[in-house]
Amino acid sequence: MSAGRVIAAGVGALAARYLLREVRATPWAPTLERTNFRGRSVTLAAGPALAAGAATGAAFGAASPAAGAAALVAGLGSGAVGLYDDVVGARPEQKAAKGFAGHLAALREGMVTAGMVKVAGVGAAGLAAAALLAADPTVAGHRRRQRQGGLGRVTDVLLGAGVVAGTANLLNLLDLRPGRALKSGILLGTPLARGPHGGLAAGAVGAAAGLIRDDLDERVMLGDSGANAIGALLGVALAARTGPVGRAGILAVLAGLTAASEKVSFTKVIQQTPGLRELDALGRRSA
Repeated sequence: MSAGRVIAAGVGALAARYLLREVRATPWAPTLERTNFRGRSVTLAAGPALAAGAATGAAFGAASPAAGAAALVAGLGSGAVGLYDDVVGARPEQKAAKGFAGHLAALREGMVTAGMVKVAGVGAAGLAAAALLAADPTVAGHRRRQRQGGLGRVTDVLLGAGVVAGTANLLNLLDLRPGRALKSGILLGTPLARGPHGGLAAGAVGAAAGLIRDDLDERVMLGDSGANAIGALLGVALAARTGPVGRAGILAVLAGLTAASEKVSFTKVIQQTPGLRELDALGRRSA
């Protein structure tokens, strides 16, 4: 990893650590207290801290102003609507709507759930980030986009938006046990730290590494804010290095995993798979 990417990772880690401390010191910090799957009291302060820290690190490591802007829009936008869902979605009247189907059912009855706001917000952040990348001459496939007609360019932007939003959703689906989403983000982001736009992933990976010890020790919880944000930033890194064919392939994989999550428990699969089980438990507090 180049010195610039190491610095981007360091910026992400330091920003996330600093922001975690600041969020926990705010007057509204008590509203972020939650009980985790083992009944321990944890704070969701890591969510906004990770979102802002990772976005800052990714923007610092970006290869161009447009890519940096895409990182800020995706990371901060996804983190903000995720935080809204974390806070408002915890209200009793919101808890009945489970999963995308539940949010759609509530919408048909005239109720806009916090989860639906999050879905729309992450999608909008992904679309804005993809549009910024489409105008960046350093992004993969730029010359082809210039030769395409309007429909081709729109399709490419939509594919990029799907990659950003889909990766954000995938990391959120994995955030069911301490450290799992951050480990996944680090494993996905480390190889993405190579190449012209590797700084985007390096900043996000650094922020994840800066908070993983607190997450594994069950002192904090990412919530939708943190998981969506780091996923969206890794989605930007993926979109920046791929053309329309690559984006379509990634989107197909993300769609397949999302569909599978409706039928299969990722936690059960991990627990039943040697290697994955041990990696998932690595560093976590014992019961």
